Amino acid sequence: MSNARSIIVKRAVQEIKDGMNVNLGIGIPTLIANEIPSEFNVLLQSENGLLGIGPYPIEGNEDPDLINAGKETVTALKGSSFFDSAESFAMIRGGHIDLAILGGMEVSEQGDLANWMIPGKMVKGMGGAMDLVNGAKRVIVIMEHVNKNRESKVKKDCSLPLTGKQVVHRLITDLAVFDFTPEGMVLIETQDGIMVEEVIKNTEASFTVSRELVAK
Repeated sequence: MSNARSIIVKRAVQEIKDGMNVNLGIGIPTLIANEIPSEFNVLLQSENGLLGIGPYPIEGNEDPDLINAGKETVTALKGSSFFDSAESFAMIRGGHIDLAILGGMEVSEQGDLANWMIPGKMVKGMGGAMDLVNGAKRVIVIMEHVNKNRESKVKKDCSLPLTGKQVVHRLITDLAVFDFTPEGMVLIETQDGIMVEEVIKNTEASFTVSRELVAK
């Protein structure tokens, strides 16, 4: 894991509480499965039909029949269950997922999310993200703050096709944590060693700084 991803995953796992049903999107979110405290009773759901995902398997012990939505081999915890995609999406659309943690390519200051179309690459489809952003009780997006060209991924308006409009509750990057409120986008935390000025410099979107953060 890169340092940026490690920072993001370490902060994101704090959003998971004991007793939650959680869906982890493909990409960086799948790394969170290995970091959930062992004493927590958390059920990880995958839209391809598995409830009770465990940590990644030890090399050599992979089961090719056990995969997550990103086609990575996973483990299944004792008591886990398997079902078809129709039942999986019924769980999501029925509001039974407490928290969805999704990767993002762009997030706008309105809380819009673009996370399924990769510029310049063939894409098979948007997967389950469009259902998750509308069906999960809470949606958190995690992503690196800037792209490979050092351009902000936290934008005034998304330039990529949208997954959902005004669907993000919280955004966690390697620089900061933002909440989306009726009053707009609010910076509530900076990552260790990061100053507010650095966040402003690397963010295209407009945002306010929480009073609690100013007080620090």
